[in-house]
Amino acid sequence: MNMEWNMLLTPLAGFILFGAVAYGLYRLGDVLAPKLKDEGGKLAQYACGEDVPAQKFQLSYKLFFYAALFFTMMHVAALVIATIPGGSPVLAIAGLFYLVMIVLSITALILR
Repeated sequence: MNMEWNMLLTPLAGFILFGAVAYGLYRLGDVLAPKLKDEGGKLAQYACGEDVPAQKFQLSYKLFFYAALFFTMMHVAALVIATIPGGSPVLAIAGLFYLVMIVLSITALILR
């Protein structure tokens, strides 16, 4: 019986094999780890020895989106300016106009 090895099954077989090994190591660590006992302030948050009452804190991605928009604008501007063909004064003026618009957009983003 001639059986060919299908190369498309190799990544799936590797994923299953290494997933099983990782899960086995995870379970082994769980068995070897000491059992947790709540003694005193063992499970309390640590703040340099001070007792800090727990508070709810709502995380926000607002600042991340500003930073992401800033870097996207800068990268697109660099790409556009770098790909403007040389030798044409009209395209050079259009490139400068584009840079002025990018500066105004980033200024509006920062000052908002």
